[in-house]
Formats: sequence, C-alpha cells, structure tokens
Amino acid sequence: MARARARGIPPRPPELSALPNAKPIARALLSVSDKTGIVDFARDLAGLGVALVSTGGTFKSLKDAGLAVTEVAELTDFPEMMDGRVKTLHPKVHGGLLAIRGNDEHEAAAKAHGILPIDLLVVNLYPFEATIARGASWDDTIENIDIGGPAMIRAAAKNHEAVTVVVDAADYVAVIAAMKANGGATTLDLRKRLAAKAYARTAAYDAAISNWFFDALGETATPSRAFGGALAQGLRYGENPHQWAAFYKTPQGPNARPGVATIRQLQGKELSYNNINDTDAAYELVGEFDPARTAAVAIIKHANPCGVAEGADLLSAYEKALACDPVSAFGGIVALNRTLDAEAARKIVEIFTEVIIAPDATEEAKAILAAKKNLRLLLAGGLPDPKAPGITVKTVAGGLLVQSRDNAVVDAMDLKVVTRRMPTAQELTDLRFAFRVAKHVKSNTIVYARDGATVGIGAGQMSRVDSARIAARKAEDAAVAGGWTIPLTKGSVVASDAFFPFADGLVAAVEAGATAVIQPGGSMRDQEVIAAADAAGLAMVFTGVRHFRH
Repeated sequence: MARARARGIPPRPPELSALPNAKPIARALLSVSDKTGIVDFARDLAGLGVALVSTGGTFKSLKDAGLAVTEVAELTDFPEMMDGRVKTLHPKVHGGLLAIRGNDEHEAAAKAHGILPIDLLVVNLYPFEATIARGASWDDTIENIDIGGPAMIRAAAKNHEAVTVVVDAADYVAVIAAMKANGGATTLDLRKRLAAKAYARTAAYDAAISNWFFDALGETATPSRAFGGALAQGLRYGENPHQWAAFYKTPQGPNARPGVATIRQLQGKELSYNNINDTDAAYELVGEFDPARTAAVAIIKHANPCGVAEGADLLSAYEKALACDPVSAFGGIVALNRTLDAEAARKIVEIFTEVIIAPDATEEAKAILAAKKNLRLLLAGGLPDPKAPGITVKTVAGGLLVQSRDNAVVDAMDLKVVTRRMPTAQELTDLRFAFRVAKHVKSNTIVYARDGATVGIGAGQMSRVDSARIAARKAEDAAVAGGWTIPLTKGSVVASDAFFPFADGLVAAVEAGATAVIQPGGSMRDQEVIAAADAAGLAMVFTGVRHFRH
C-alpha cells in the first residue's frame, strides 16, 4: 500500500476549491491497456456528471459494467481500422485535447468542425516493456508499440492549463478527490504534476523502444540515446540524509539480469540507497564464481570487498572471506553464489550484517535469519552472468558517460608468463582468483590471495604502491585478530587491476610476501618491472586486459 501511494499523486486539501484555476471536467476519454480500477473510476466520474468516451476493449468493459459510454468512432464519425492502429489519430480527438479554452480562434474552429472539448484523458500504453520481458517475436513486439496513446498523452499534457491527464491507475483516487473538493473540477497544481508524470511516462516508454531497437541491431554510440525506468522504490534519502533518492528499474528482457532489480525481500527494513548500491556490487562480484564449480562468498563494505573466498561449501567460504578483514565486515553486505543453507546462516548472524543476498535460501536458513529482524534477506532467483553484455551509465556535469559493461573474464584471457620462473599450478589458480576479485575493487587496486581467498585488499588509492601497502597492513591486522604468527600475505599471490607504472608497487608486494603476480602489462617500464620480479624470484603473468573501476 505504501508503495502504491508513493507512485500516485497524493490528493490536496479541500481548501484548494477556492482557486480560480480549477477547471471542471465535463467529458473524459478513457483508453487503457491495463484495465485495473478503470470501471470503478469511470463509475465515480459518471456519478460526478462526466460524459464518458472510450475505445475498443475499454469501451466494452465500461459498457458491460452498465455505464453510459460513447465509442470513440461515434465521436470522430470514423471507424477504427487497420487492426486498431488508427482510431484516436483524428482531429476530433486531438482538437478536443489541444484547443485552448477561451481562445476565440480555437473555439471558432472547434465549432466549425464539430469538435467537442475533452477535459480528462485517461491512457495507459500498450505493454511494450512486458512484451519484451516475455521474449516476444519481432512482429509481436512491433505491434505492442503504442502510437495513438503517446500522441494523446502529449497533447493533453501540453494543454494542462485546461486538461487533466492520467497515465497511472494510482492517480485515480487523487483525481476523484480533487473533483469532489472542487465542484467537479481539478486544480492547476494537480494538472501540472500529472502532466509532468505523463511526459516522464512517454519518455521512459520511448527509451524502452529505442534501446530495444539498438540492442537488436547491435548499435552502440548512437547520435542520441535515451534512458528511462519505472519507480521501484522511493528511498528515505540518498548517500547522505540531506540528499533525496529513488530506485528506478529499467525494462527487463526475458533474460533479466539477476540482482537488486529482481530480488524478493523476505525480511528486514526497507533497503536504503547505500544498501542497494553495495548489494549490487556484492552480487556482481560473487556472480564471477560458477556455483557448479565452487561455493563462493563476498563480503562488501562501501561497494568494496573486504573479503572474498571460495570453498567446498558456503560455510567454509564465508569463514575464509571473513578472516581477510573481520573488522570491516561488521555491518557489511554478504553475497553468496549458492542457495543459503542453515550452516552458513548460523555463522553469518554471529556478527551484525546489514544484507544477505543469495539466489535462494532453504527453509531452515530462513527460520534462522527470521530471528534477526533488522537483517535484510534478499533472494535474487539466479546469478548475474559476468560474460553477458550490457551498459553502464554515470552522470557527469551536463551529461552522461555510457559504456559497455566490463564483461571480460580472466578464464577467457590469454595469459602470458613474462618472468623466468613459471607460476606453480596452485599459484596460477590463485592468480586467476585474485584477478577475478580485482575486477570488482575500486582502482587503484591490489589484491593478495591465497588458497582461494583474499588475504589483503587495497582499494581506491591514488598510488598503486599505497594500495599494496594498505593491503599488506590489512593482512597484518587480520593476523593479529586471528592469532596467527605471520600474516597470510606470506606465500600469497598478488593481482593488480592495471599495470605497475614503476617497480615500487611490485617491491611492496614482495615485501608483503607475495610469490607471484598477475597484472595487465602495457607500461613503458614493463621491462623494469619484469626485471624486479626476476630479481625477487617471482613468477609474473600478463593478462593484456585492464580492469579500472572508478
């Protein structure tokens, strides 16, 4: 109920009835694809003395409900034709919506051509987004592109000075409330807000259509690009309490990417802006690990991993991930690549955790977590494919930066050993693991890993050598917390998301105890870095692929 109210335009107080810009509604045109609530709304309108005009299926629904309604073909003196493609694209419809009330020329033209004013337009569009979501054929998808609906919506919204436009059933209540409070009229304030919502709807609708075309054609940097979505959740605030925020879902195809847009929340408080952002980072990271090969767990804090591990089961993977940085894990996000089981659930709730996200959870695990009322349990229904194409969008002053998703995976890379010493089989396995994690850490990134687990992570530093040192220090702190005599970076491997510009970053990794290195290569000083690795007896592998993440 709260979400439905958030989507709708709330009614305003009755005192607005005294405003001179309140415009009475005498005639309404109703043409909806989704008929939820339309009969009751139309009945309320009729009770307020509004004449009803309608089209196609909407006309039939109202007629069957016993309402007095005029079919649009009778209004236009022109039959619906071409499988309904042509029915409202007519001067008697658009003239009725666009005519400026009180304008002598407009009113004379309307009288000369028998055009009656339309004071209320109620339209929701052909279900294009739902059509692509079910993977419909090309022809079926094309037929679900609405033409007359957007044209009428835009006309009514332009003439909001006199016309009320409704594109969302959640606003039916507000319109009736306003009419009852204002003697059958709506206020200019309400009409403006409904018009703004109407234009947002047609913009999002056109964005869905154009992006479907671009995806089908494989188009990338097009001359214009539109982005739109539907409100999924109004948020309490943004990254900070003084910022407003909301979560919008973009249209999903038949292979919707599992994650924050597909979750079922089983318990806990409503997600915050930071919860959603961090959960997305966590689930995208854990999606790098094939659940058929290994169990994997990622613990995220402020969109950066503080521990990632794979194991024979979720419990062992979680324990290894937690050991990397148990201090930072407090109040974090835990993402799992398999169905959450009871053993892992019992361990996870030993410390305060904000969110757990997994493809699914057993009934026993759900019961264990139910005792933690503030913990959010999210089930995504699947894992995101790290190799799948897609786009990411970031705002900058005056524009948008758009790029393809980083879907490069280390298993598909042509790894090249550039040092005299070859990595051992275990080192090579850990190098791949470390580079897989480094892809999801803010740049500059250094990740130490050992036996399928991170043992030190340095994130987001301006200098790569600082990242190497911070990661090593984190490992030292973890050793103290774990009661180990030496940090786990001794005998580890290290991954860098981009090349080492100087040998100093590599030297810092050597000092931390790393025995093998994986990095993209491509620096002007590659030979200097290779020589430093050879001098230290390290094995080093070049990937040829960089994973900057800003």
